[in-house]
Amino acid sequence: MHRGHDDHFHPYDMPHGHMGAGHNAQATAQWQLPHEHHAHGGESQDHHHEADFDLVEKAFAEGFYAASDPTSFLRLAGVPFRARTSEGTDLSLLRVEETLRVDTGSLAPHLGGGSFRYDPLPAAMISKRRALAFQYFDGSEVRTLSLEEARGLERIEP
Repeated sequence: MHRGHDDHFHPYDMPHGHMGAGHNAQATAQWQLPHEHHAHGGESQDHHHEADFDLVEKAFAEGFYAASDPTSFLRLAGVPFRARTSEGTDLSLLRVEETLRVDTGSLAPHLGGGSFRYDPLPAAMISKRRALAFQYFDGSEVRTLSLEEARGLERIEP
């Protein structure tokens, strides 16, 4: 049992009895069980991530660069041009950037941590990643936000 809990029930508990061959349980098929942060208390629920947001970001990048009117595309995507952070700082959108990162090698520390080993990756293991960045000016410096962070800002009407 967990401290502070009277029972040990989770919505993803597996049955404990033997099912026998050919009698598979109709329970969770995933072997890694996600833990809900609120179930154990004490952890903040302030930040919520949308499911599969990497796919949303990929679709945004594909559509944004192909759009005949990028300004309208940003409006449709819910990206504010003028916004306010949760701390009350006003931001103005300057640019949208996309970077391409290609991982061509790996590092592994030697025992003791005083040095490392470098290995170039074979072609089959090279990974390519695209990242979107939204550049906002806060009155003194440029801040870089992700699509998810930009969409989470409070919109200020011009």
